[in-house]
Amino acid sequence: MTLGPLMVDIAGTALRADDAAVLSHPLVGSVILFSRNYEDPRQVAALTAQIRALRTPHLLIGVDQEGGRVQRFREGFTRLPAVRLLGRRYDEDRREGLELAQSVGWLMAAELRAVGVDFSFAPCIDLDYGVSEIIGDRAFHSDPDCVSALAAATVLGMREAGMAAIAKHFPGHGAVVADSHVALPVDRRDFADLEPDMRPYRPLIDNNLAGVMAAHVVFPAVDSLPASLSHRWISAILREEMGFHGCVFADDLSMAGAAAFGNVIARCELALAAGCDVLPICNDRHSVELALDALGAGATSAASQARLVRMRARGEPKADLRSSRRWQETTARIADLFSTPPPLVLTEGQS
Repeated sequence: MTLGPLMVDIAGTALRADDAAVLSHPLVGSVILFSRNYEDPRQVAALTAQIRALRTPHLLIGVDQEGGRVQRFREGFTRLPAVRLLGRRYDEDRREGLELAQSVGWLMAAELRAVGVDFSFAPCIDLDYGVSEIIGDRAFHSDPDCVSALAAATVLGMREAGMAAIAKHFPGHGAVVADSHVALPVDRRDFADLEPDMRPYRPLIDNNLAGVMAAHVVFPAVDSLPASLSHRWISAILREEMGFHGCVFADDLSMAGAAAFGNVIARCELALAAGCDVLPICNDRHSVELALDALGAGATSAASQARLVRMRARGEPKADLRSSRRWQETTARIADLFSTPPPLVLTEGQS
């Protein structure tokens, strides 16, 4: 059975019969896990094993485990820093900052690999413009070159653990105030002014980046559709102009940023026509069922299949991870990062 384009969620900490039925549909190719699916490492390892046993080849399993505010698995996992802390360390000592970003990327990936997860939706490479409601400390830095360096180090660490990276949110979510979970953000800059946001993607693409997640943000100077549903953004700019050959994930098609563009079937069709390979539909089983009924077998292609395969975790998870010297050293460095006070920022009138 091939892997379909739909990415879906499940209800709880173990598979129910209705979950298994949905996951067995040929249009489903991947599963996203949330905090509600997690109790502890042993439980989630059993859950991923259940999911893998449903089909051959097994469904891909992903989770948002960036760190900071966005970490779905917490109890029994290392508390990961928001990447802004890595950016601050980079400003203090570039070499140390890059080493720490690589180590955090490795640790995040290694801990997920140990419980059967294929990939995390990371790193977030949006720029920190200081205005976004949803990005904030999820951004490494405001300088695109600093973001490029820290993201490359993070991706390298993830690769060392056998995990592919997914850079997000293309072409950039950091310069808009609105949160695309609850509204439709609109960025009215000219295309030329978007170059700093797109710059961190270029070296990652040149270094064989496996995945990109497209943003539910409209850039009227480029297209009337959000980037996630735009053929111009995905096929013309990302793939043709920037040379990206990896897997493109739309952001969650249940989010308000996509809802303005038709029902779930219309959104799926737009995303596929744009060139997306994976269509997440989260926290809305009814919409998943509608999409499964409406989309035909032609919703996936041989090229998409090849790109999806690249997202599968590689190699064997590290045995006895917590007893390894690298895990112990990395968790100690992260603890030190949390304990270090942020640098003093002088405001006008201070000296």
